[in-house]
Amino acid sequence: MKLLEVRDLDVRYGHIQALKGISLEVAEGEIVTLLGANGAGKTTLMRTISGLLRPHSGQVLLRGAPIQRSGADAIVRMGISHVPEGRRVFPTLSVAENLSLGAYTRPAAEAAQTLQEVWTMFPRLLERREQLAGTLSGGEQQMLAIGRALMARPKLLLLDEPSLGLAPIIVRDIFRSLRQIRDTGMTLLLVEQNARTALKLADRAYVLETGHVRLEGAAADLLASPEVQASYLGHGAQVAEAPR
Repeated sequence: MKLLEVRDLDVRYGHIQALKGISLEVAEGEIVTLLGANGAGKTTLMRTISGLLRPHSGQVLLRGAPIQRSGADAIVRMGISHVPEGRRVFPTLSVAENLSLGAYTRPAAEAAQTLQEVWTMFPRLLERREQLAGTLSGGEQQMLAIGRALMARPKLLLLDEPSLGLAPIIVRDIFRSLRQIRDTGMTLLLVEQNARTALKLADRAYVLETGHVRLEGAAADLLASPEVQASYLGHGAQVAEAPR
């Protein structure tokens, strides 16, 4: 069953057209990854899905209902959480306070249960629960950003470059966590610079190029594609393998 569908989406920054008729879909329970060079439109697409940008035309459908004119707050309540590029934690608040902000749409009892699940998934956060988020390492901040998004108990989790700037051993930990999240039944849409790692994790993938979809298909097929290998997997030996 389709959870998310994007139809003929155009997004503009003034006179600059960032997305040019993009269409894609994500089924419930899938991990779908978006690949593409810088400037391809990946972050713009994620920000549009989560309500941070309004499209010029086209639709974003969540379980068949259009949401592209809804605000970001309403979209969170509908079941979409966004882990932005650069983590964007609140540096002067503690780990526990950052997580509590992620649960603002939910009853306290439910949030308390989800918090225990986040502590279990990321025990390092539990150890640092009173520590200011700004003093965490990059990997710990990424765990916190993901944990904060999970506190809303989303149906769809959007992740924009979760491995950016992290050491390979931390990348493996992050991707292991993403697999655990998918195993709970959650759906993931992932933008990731480490193409080989992302394709090994994902079920399907789209390759974006200058605001439109260049390629799409099963992740395994794109991993074996000569075009994808030439464009995105040339440094694959340096990329952390996604845990199975």
